[in-house]
Amino acid sequence: MKTPSKHTKFIFVTGGVLSSLGKGLAAASIGALLESRGLTVTFQKLDPYINVDPGTMNPFQHGEVYVTDDGAETDLDMGHYERFTQAVMAQKNNYTSGRIYFSVITKERRGEFLGGTVQVIPHITDEIKAAVLQLDGEADVAIIEIGGTVGDIEGLPFIEAIRQLRGDLGRAHSLFIHLTLVPYIKTAGEVKTKPTQHSVRELLGCGIQPDILICRSEVPLEDSLKKKIALFCNVQKDAVITAIDVDTIYALPLYLHKEGLDAQIENLFQMWTKQPDIGPWEKLVERIKNPEDQVTIAVTGKYIELTESYKSLHEALVHGGLANQVKVNLRYISAEELESGDPAALLAGCDGILVPGGFGRRGIEGKIAAITHARENKIPYFGICLGMQLAVVEFARNVAGLARANSTELTDFTPDPVIYLIKEWYDYRQGKMQIRDEQSDLGGTMRLGAYPCVLQAGTLARAAYNTEEISERHRHRYEFNNDYRAPLAEAGLVIAGLSPDNNLVEIVELANHPWFLGCQFHPEFKSKPMRPHPLFTAFIKAALTKKNG
Repeated sequence: MKTPSKHTKFIFVTGGVLSSLGKGLAAASIGALLESRGLTVTFQKLDPYINVDPGTMNPFQHGEVYVTDDGAETDLDMGHYERFTQAVMAQKNNYTSGRIYFSVITKERRGEFLGGTVQVIPHITDEIKAAVLQLDGEADVAIIEIGGTVGDIEGLPFIEAIRQLRGDLGRAHSLFIHLTLVPYIKTAGEVKTKPTQHSVRELLGCGIQPDILICRSEVPLEDSLKKKIALFCNVQKDAVITAIDVDTIYALPLYLHKEGLDAQIENLFQMWTKQPDIGPWEKLVERIKNPEDQVTIAVTGKYIELTESYKSLHEALVHGGLANQVKVNLRYISAEELESGDPAALLAGCDGILVPGGFGRRGIEGKIAAITHARENKIPYFGICLGMQLAVVEFARNVAGLARANSTELTDFTPDPVIYLIKEWYDYRQGKMQIRDEQSDLGGTMRLGAYPCVLQAGTLARAAYNTEEISERHRHRYEFNNDYRAPLAEAGLVIAGLSPDNNLVEIVELANHPWFLGCQFHPEFKSKPMRPHPLFTAFIKAALTKKNG
């Protein structure tokens, strides 16, 4: 295992009482505050579940799968980290129990342990520590978020590993921040500290004394309550930080700064930084709270019951609104409801329609109905990944006269497979041939990560990006069938973006439409509140023009 260089200081973020308290946002906000003080940061998420990665998990259970430039399918918290800071995430920034155990078992099968008994301690914990220490020297501060809740049996090896790392790194280079709940009981009119006390006691039972407590609460904590929590949890009063619900997640860094979180981190690490520059965050929140107009965007998907499935998409649309000084009202509409209902009625009042990525056959015809409505009624349309593929299918059926056109992902037979699985192609990013078929493992047959795209002159895409070549992140298995490129182009489909070798169609548009664009990639993964993505900016601008036109 790598010996710590002690060039990087490590912050370990744990959570207690219950899940969904917001560890990811808290970690991202810590990173934002430290960057405002002139420090560089990086992150890592350690997830306790046994899946090797979230790539094949149901979005209803896990939420969005976030994709990095190097093609890693990761936890959605990676998106928070990248949106709030300048850090760029990669494969080494997200580890699951499954990935850790898979690595250890592979080593055992190769005989690397020389016949010894393989155990959770030290072999699993050493593997976790080695994963964490990869970040040593990469930034001034590495923020490590432990998924799950303290006390969960599956998370114990991660907790034990970071306990050991305190001894390896020393107190000057390691810090434990525990996020917990301080509930407000409305019927009694009281704030209760017992859940926090029990959570910290659970953590202490694992050998970890937190240095800072971030307390989620509906109301600000009075000094008397902070003193009580500090006394029973063995921390300084100034290290008890309130984290109340905020109107926008982008106000969280400002609130935590007001509570003195970044000052506490600086003090405990005994490090010198410049005075924090939180002006950009203040201006951002001011823009969010004072829009000049508003638009309504219909998002037609099949995971709408859990909006976390579209987390990056939601935020990218908000960013597009910020670039245009408008509030974006999102109307999530079930694709299955569109199949059985009246699309015109369900989509009435929408200034733009977006069909996001997804997999499988459920709700497909409802999405196509939404695309038809957008095309025929000149409503701005944005199709992402599957949304782009279905735009091609809809155009082929209803404009090009190929009535039974389809994607081979969605039907066992179609005479016109305008979207299909390329069985063999040269992956110019990885520099090797890719061979796949319908029987290949789902986790290993996709085009994943950042790929370049050349934009054609005179297109909506070229105008939005204002450059000739771009790089965007992909997560899809099926591609545009080049056999149909010429006939669909003759019917009015514009091929607006291609791979540098001209073999893969990346962006399509319509010639006679105010704003209709579909892209194979996921632009939402590269949008930031202070640097909105060009396509979302252009889409919201088109929706605003439609509304006020």
